[in-house]
Amino acid sequence: MRKWIALAAGVAILAMVNYTIYSKEQLLTNGRTVLLELAPVDPRSLMQGDYMALRFKVANDAFGRGTVRDSLRDGHIVLTLDAQGTGSFARFDDGARLGTDEVRLRYRIRGEQVRFATNAFFFQEGDAHLYTGARYGEFRVGENGEAILTGLRGKDMTRLGGKGQR
Repeated sequence: MRKWIALAAGVAILAMVNYTIYSKEQLLTNGRTVLLELAPVDPRSLMQGDYMALRFKVANDAFGRGTVRDSLRDGHIVLTLDAQGTGSFARFDDGARLGTDEVRLRYRIRGEQVRFATNAFFFQEGDAHLYTGARYGEFRVGENGEAILTGLRGKDMTRLGGKGQR
């Protein structure tokens, strides 16, 4: 009996992991490309390797600078996209229908800071020079507001990084 319970639990765990992978792949394939203006915070972590800690202008526009109120919970904001796909804060999501130039973006409050998908971009050791000109974070955003950071772009909107990047 224990074998069957362990087997069923293992199958359930594998199913959940595979569904998560599938949903992220669908977001990468079908998600809308959105650029968020960023401000780098810290270019290096000795414990984790090379990375760029990220802060986004839309977070400052929506929530102000500094720490976030304790009473604020995770939710969604609505961004207006310009012709290049760069998002700017329009309003907090109230469930209303979105315009054709708008996108819903999920935010999370962690440690009194606002996060969109991630707050860091990791790169291979020794490649920091490739990202010093980063001005935008490139995201794939699903209809439900879930987002994945897919890369960084420079001020002229060109994708930064090496050949192996997605």
